[in-house]
Amino acid sequence: MMATVVMPPPVPDLSVVIPTCGRPTLLRRCMEALLRQTYPAEAFEIIVVDDGRSADTHAAVQELAGRPGAPRIRYVTPPAGTKGPASARNAGWRASEAAVIAFTDDDTIPEPDWLEQGRAALLKPGETRAAVWGHVRVPIPDRRPTDNERNTKGLEGATFVTANVFVRRAAMERVGGFDERFKRAWREDTDLYFALIGAGLKVAPARNAVVLHPAREAPWGVSMKQQANMAFDALLYKKYPRLYREQVQSGPPWRYYLIVGCTLAAVVALALRQPAWAAGLGAVALMGVARLIWRRLKGASLAPAHVSDMVLTSFALPFLSVYWRIRGALRFKVLFW
Repeated sequence: MMATVVMPPPVPDLSVVIPTCGRPTLLRRCMEALLRQTYPAEAFEIIVVDDGRSADTHAAVQELAGRPGAPRIRYVTPPAGTKGPASARNAGWRASEAAVIAFTDDDTIPEPDWLEQGRAALLKPGETRAAVWGHVRVPIPDRRPTDNERNTKGLEGATFVTANVFVRRAAMERVGGFDERFKRAWREDTDLYFALIGAGLKVAPARNAVVLHPAREAPWGVSMKQQANMAFDALLYKKYPRLYREQVQSGPPWRYYLIVGCTLAAVVALALRQPAWAAGLGAVALMGVARLIWRRLKGASLAPAHVSDMVLTSFALPFLSVYWRIRGALRFKVLFW
């Protein structure tokens, strides 16, 4: 009687890593697009890293993995005690043995030739590229955009966003992957980019590798919650001060500091019974807020709900931004303004 030899599954050429957290519908849309890739299904795998440990997400992944002709699809969770997209992406690429890692997000729709174009750009003959970033296309309705839609549209001109990057596994190992101190979906991709170029590795664009990133409807006041991202700007600045000032933000948001400073000074003037000074300082702060409102509404949607959002949140944004910048500076022990 002959012994049965069980062969291990072949190592894929490429692994696609998708972090997700409680968005099974969006994840399914993304994975459906990956099942339509022109790249051979037997040559790549999809690794879904579920940061939310959701039964619905697990079920969606299992259902798609059972499709005839689908590539190998794996469901993993980050190590216990970790949280955030940086740790999820690390768990994903470390779970693979592929030489090339493609990163995207659960709310993207990769074009059919995305993997083919991205891998070809990374492995371009005659060059040794450690990573490439593809093009993120943001379709928005044919009307005046909302503030959130316009911000999302900015991804089209961004450099190295993890919605669309291809990295050699050896390069990820060399720089240690993503810095898991970045707990929000913010700056962890820029940090990886700075780490790669800081190590002397070549990173280049791959404009033909395209993913769509539809702008989703945002709840009222979302811009106020987003100010918490500023704490992680402090971490990025601490690690790469020169690159941060050259490629992210050339200087502090002085207008915000002026609004906050004048407001606080006006309160002090009132306490000292100096109404003239209080009125003058308050007027300067109000002019700063008025300018912020004008900038946010210029060319944007004039729907009543959107206008009220822009007007009311503009009074809070300078204070929240400054608060989170200071909090980040204290947390990461860096002089950051």
